[in-house]
Amino acid sequence: MSHSARIPFFQLAPANLKAMINLSGSVKQSSLGARLVELVNLRVSQINGCGVCVDMHWRDLVKQGADQRHLNSIAGWRESPFFSTRERAALGWAEAVNALPQRDDTDTAFAELSQHFSENEIAELGYAISVIKGWNLLNLSLRNQIPEVPAPGF
Repeated sequence: MSHSARIPFFQLAPANLKAMINLSGSVKQSSLGARLVELVNLRVSQINGCGVCVDMHWRDLVKQGADQRHLNSIAGWRESPFFSTRERAALGWAEAVNALPQRDDTDTAFAELSQHFSENEIAELGYAISVIKGWNLLNLSLRNQIPEVPAPGF
């Protein structure tokens, strides 16, 4: 597999790019809080194998003051002592939604989610999961690479 980008993605389709960036920004400003959104972003990106997004969201969580040990255990969040019940419910939902349509085990995950999140927060989480999965698909399909030096602000 080639390790070079297929097209200069971030220079093309500026209206669409701006809309994706705005959606990403809106979910970080939602009632979920930036930290929870970034935990979901990191976990979904890990599952989907998007190095660009794993790097970006790990760095953002570090900037927010997240403990690196906490972040290193996110792939094993079920066994890790570092996550609250609310974070666990969000991570479980994110994994279940990300697996659709190949696997549908959303009933159990939704029951757990509903104990910790309002309907509005569940909708916000849906947008958060959707936008990170969209970024993952774009980066993977176009072979966008992890930048040696991150862009300013990222």
